[in-house]
Amino acid sequence: MAETDLQDRDVETLLRGEGEQFDDENRLKAEFVREVRDALNIEDTGRVYSLVEPLHPADIADLLELLEPDERRDAASAITDLMSSEVIAELNDYVREVMVEALPAAAVAEIAEQLDTDDAVQLIEDLDKPDQQAVLAELDPEDRAAIETALAYPDETAGRLMQRELVAVPEHMTVGDLIDYTRDSDQMTTEFWEVFVVDHRHRPVGTCQLSWILRSPRNIALTDVMKREQTLIPVDMDQEEVALRFQKYALISAAVVDEDGRLVGQMTVDDIVHIISEEAGEDALLMSGAGEGDINEPIRDAYADRVRWLIANLGTALIASFIIAAFDSAINQLVALAILMPIVPSLGGNAGTQTMAVTVRAIAMNQLTRANTKRMVWREFRVAMLTGGTVALIIGAGVGAIFGPMLGGVIAAAMIINIVTASIAGVAVPVLFERLKQDPAVASSVFVTMITDSMGFFAFLGLAVAFGLVG
Repeated sequence: MAETDLQDRDVETLLRGEGEQFDDENRLKAEFVREVRDALNIEDTGRVYSLVEPLHPADIADLLELLEPDERRDAASAITDLMSSEVIAELNDYVREVMVEALPAAAVAEIAEQLDTDDAVQLIEDLDKPDQQAVLAELDPEDRAAIETALAYPDETAGRLMQRELVAVPEHMTVGDLIDYTRDSDQMTTEFWEVFVVDHRHRPVGTCQLSWILRSPRNIALTDVMKREQTLIPVDMDQEEVALRFQKYALISAAVVDEDGRLVGQMTVDDIVHIISEEAGEDALLMSGAGEGDINEPIRDAYADRVRWLIANLGTALIASFIIAAFDSAINQLVALAILMPIVPSLGGNAGTQTMAVTVRAIAMNQLTRANTKRMVWREFRVAMLTGGTVALIIGAGVGAIFGPMLGGVIAAAMIINIVTASIAGVAVPVLFERLKQDPAVASSVFVTMITDSMGFFAFLGLAVAFGLVG
């Protein structure tokens, strides 16, 4: 069914007051999902199809994600001809993989042919090798060649993510030639807003926006209206660097070139929005050690991602425990130390996390480089002195009023020392990981926590002993 027909039917349904499968927030109702599950349990595929068929592709994707993993394959089999490219594109990565594996190779190939090459690659890349080959064998030779070429590039590079659907014309054309070409060609991509002008070696020499073409006389040469300054994307550039270029130069699209400078594809801003969202979420989850953090991620994978960092955190926590154990006699003599000592590492940990978040973001946005690392450290030191001094004044006054001025001064000094240490560690640890060619978001939090906990306990208990609060 045409998309316009589907939209018209959805509008009519809303006007009639129907659409009982949705709640007030436009989410699928639990009752509707339960009805689909009941039909799956009794293997009533006709009922499943009749329930799902009126849904918009995005809602079908939502429904599949709400079903249990073992129900998704049955649902996909029951609604095979409803599993359009729009549905597949809306699915969560993990759910998509299950759905694709449940469909015949011919059906997957048919879906892939409806997609842009970048989306088709994303559909096929996660399949096992035998399944990949089976799907590729069902594709048209041209589509197969394009997808195989993309799969040959490393993951998360421009070559893997680029679109091959673009409009490229020789530089000798006039505006009129280009307009006639776009009207007469029946194999051209239907959606484009920029035309790439190439030389005889198929190297991009400029770009023409559609608005320029429509407003220029037919006899004007493209070389007279095209924009010669371009931001070219190497085919092996990492997706984060691609996103940074789009953000820095305010790009809508950009040509992707191979090692010889030939035009092989393009990156568009809609792809970049997805990359930025994906990278931001990935960094936030990696900083917490939660892995990919997807609720559809298999339990075994989630366990493997999380447990290793918890074990590492256990090891770093033991270091802090050994420091506490070294002052056990002091703690036994003055109970106030046991009451107050968790405060110092806790505040230091928060300060370290704040600085670390700023640093990781600055590294990801290419704002923090070797050229300004010292300035960043000095900046965070000054911020730490101000925040640490403020917190130390508050906690010192409170503790001094309750336990005496000497202990108030000790905890205030320990607080400043630990917050300053935490802030420096929050910069140094991610920078060190980045210099070692490791993702600074992966394990920075574990080591920063170790430093702040250890320094917090050591500073507080050490100063208490040094100032004679205990024998």
